[in-house]
Amino acid sequence: MRRALWMTTILLLASGHATAADSAAEGGVRKAAAAYADAYNKRDFTALAAQWTERAELVEGGARTTGRDAIVASIRGWLERHPQATLTVDVAAVEQLAGPLVRVCGTLVFTRKPGEKPVASQFESLRVLEDGSWKLAESIVAPNHAAALDDLNWLVGSWQATDAKEGTTVEATYEKAVGGRAIVGRTKIVPKQGTPIETIDVIHADRATGVVRSWLFDSTGARAEGVFAADGTGFNRTFAGTPGDGVAAARVTWTQAIVPGANGRFTLQSIDRSIDGQPLPDNPPLHFKRK
Repeated sequence: MRRALWMTTILLLASGHATAADSAAEGGVRKAAAAYADAYNKRDFTALAAQWTERAELVEGGARTTGRDAIVASIRGWLERHPQATLTVDVAAVEQLAGPLVRVCGTLVFTRKPGEKPVASQFESLRVLEDGSWKLAESIVAPNHAAALDDLNWLVGSWQATDAKEGTTVEATYEKAVGGRAIVGRTKIVPKQGTPIETIDVIHADRATGVVRSWLFDSTGARAEGVFAADGTGFNRTFAGTPGDGVAAARVTWTQAIVPGANGRFTLQSIDRSIDGQPLPDNPPLHFKRK
C-alpha cells in the first residue's frame, strides 16, 4: 500500500516537472516567434540572423535555402522588393520532441502594403535550444498559392530583348488568365536567319503547396515542365522536357536565372543546360526591356 502510494507520488511529481518544462519551452518559443516578427518588421537583420542556427534550412514552396547567411540574404532581398511589407507570426502549437528540440506549427501573415489584404502561409518549424535561445534549425513554409503567383506580377506586360552577338530578337508578352490564377506568356524568337520560334508559357501555383510551376510548348514540338524557386533577389526556373523536331535526343534540362531590375527591365539567362545528360555551355544573358 505504502509502496503503491510512493510510486504514485513519484509519477505525479515527474508529470509535474515535465509539464513545467513543456510550459517553459512553449513560453520561450512564443517569445522567440514574437521577436522574429519584430526583427522582420524593423528590418533588424542582425536580430533576424540570431534567430537561425548556422546550418539552418528554409524550405518555401519549391525553393530550399541552406545556411543562416543565405536565408537572411534571401529575406533581405524580398524585403527590398517589398519595402512596406510587415509580418505577424501566429504560433498554433508547440510540441517538445526532446529536451532541447521542439516542433512549432502556425501561420505567417504577410501584409505587403498598408491597406492591402493580408496573406497567410502555413509553417512547420524545428527550433533548438542553443546558447539559451530557441533558434530555428528548419522551417517549412507552404506559401499561399495566390500570393506565390503575385510575386511574378512584375512580369505581366510586353518585353523585348536582342542578342547583339547572334542578331536574335526575342519578344515576350505575359498576362493574367483564368481569373488571375495563372499567367500565360507568349514568346517569339526571331533569329537573324532561319524560321522564328513561337512559345506558349503557362505559369500556375499549386493550391496545396504554393509551388509555382510552368509548362512550355513551342512551335518545333518541344515541351518542358519547370519549377520556380525564389532566392529573394530573383528566380530560378528549372526545366526538364523533350526537344523539338529534328533533334536526336530524348531529354533536355536547363535552368532560367531570372533577375528583375529597375526601370522596367529584367535579365534572363539559361544555365546548367544538358541534352541526354551531356552538359552544354550556358547561353549569354538576355536583357529585357518593357515595351
